[in-house]
Amino acid sequence: MSITNNEATIRVRFAPSPSGYLHVGGARTAIFNWLLARKEGGAFILRIEDTDQARSTESSIEAILDSLKWLGLDWDEGPEVGGDFGPYRQFERKHIYLDYAATLLEEGHAYCCYCTAEELEARRAQAIREGRSPGYDGRCRNLSQAEEDAFRVAGRLPVIRFEVPDDRDKIVVEDNIRGGVEFDRSQISDFVIVRSNGLAAYNFAVTIDDALMEITHVIRGDDHLSNTPRQILLYEALGFELPVFAHIPMILGEDGQRLSKRHGATSIGQYRELGYLPEAMINYLVLRGWSPEEAATTGEEIYSLEELVERFSLERVTKNPAGFDPAKLNWMNGLYLRQTDPDRVTDLALPYLRQAGFTPEDYAREKLTEIVDLGRGRLNCLSEIAGEVDYFFNPEVQIAAEAVEVLKPESASLVLKAFREKLMALPEFEPGSVKEAIKSVGQELGIKGKSLFMPIRAALSGRLHGPELIRLISVLGRDRCVDRLRAVAN
Repeated sequence: MSITNNEATIRVRFAPSPSGYLHVGGARTAIFNWLLARKEGGAFILRIEDTDQARSTESSIEAILDSLKWLGLDWDEGPEVGGDFGPYRQFERKHIYLDYAATLLEEGHAYCCYCTAEELEARRAQAIREGRSPGYDGRCRNLSQAEEDAFRVAGRLPVIRFEVPDDRDKIVVEDNIRGGVEFDRSQISDFVIVRSNGLAAYNFAVTIDDALMEITHVIRGDDHLSNTPRQILLYEALGFELPVFAHIPMILGEDGQRLSKRHGATSIGQYRELGYLPEAMINYLVLRGWSPEEAATTGEEIYSLEELVERFSLERVTKNPAGFDPAKLNWMNGLYLRQTDPDRVTDLALPYLRQAGFTPEDYAREKLTEIVDLGRGRLNCLSEIAGEVDYFFNPEVQIAAEAVEVLKPESASLVLKAFREKLMALPEFEPGSVKEAIKSVGQELGIKGKSLFMPIRAALSGRLHGPELIRLISVLGRDRCVDRLRAVAN
């Protein structure tokens, strides 16, 4: 039953468990696999590991698929696509696992274990008290047929355990990122490969799936490193060829702990809802634990998907944990938002504007795009857009406290009245003439700098910071500017 991998074709897989949403750590694993497949002209396989039926849900599967599609990570084989190595959901492959379990039983590599959970826990606690390894003690390794029959008559449903060879002192995981990692035989006791309900345990199912699907490179988080010795034993017992293992570093929060809900948004779906761009998420996540060779000298951090495909290699993946820095992600996403086509940003901004109670349909598309373009200059994500452009939609300006202070001096009132008169008298309302009008007001009143510009900005937008003032005035239009200057100056 030996399976030979096709060395000419790299085959990688992303195999999420559908018990929740796509975590950013899982997304990065998918990205690394996808990049390697695309660079090498190989295949990217999506497999759903749903043997844990108690925790797996259809809604989670749908959310994971949607998140991968949103990121632009297409798969060559898997759900919705099919392929020659299906099914691509583990629950639909349970008969395959049972066939291989029967083979291991027949060849003496596995045995039925009838120990109850209570018995296992009692022996585990005793071993800990006596300073022994708390792993399974092999109690059912050599049961007689009569003993097995008695357990079955008593109604005990067995699990199937893999028998770890006693003459194996060490198991070495040759890892593409970490080098050789040794595991002592004493750390690995006989482990369950099929549960009492007939469903395969994780290590058994994943080993068989990776072998039968001819996966050449297993790229996954380093939290799976401790599982790998068991999988190697199964590969060997079943006569399967070992893949290349590459365990990538975990993503940690700013406190150095594993990224979790307490650190804020952690799923791709949440970042999508907040208005992050998929290309920014990919660019950011791929740099968590990997960097191109030239980055050390150039400091470059912005890469297109095509550039990432061209540069990616497992050799540049670091061994050290990667930190998740929300501020850095915000900076990068803001940069992408400012560089992206204004029409696309406008389309993406519409739901957030409507959610804020605005009616963007009141504006012609060209004008609406101008408004969004003005507002995106200070954005971290699109869910902030309403707060940046609200003064275009609100009939009256809400003056912020700091802006009120700017409007208090008599000089501010003089500036607003003079500028209002200049605007009303302009033969043509266009950026050049508006700029000249402001300059003229300053010359006539002997006021310049912030004392000239800040009162105008505060009166028109209710705030002291924002887009370039002439553009703001142009987009607001002459009539609304005049009305707001009159309302504040009076």
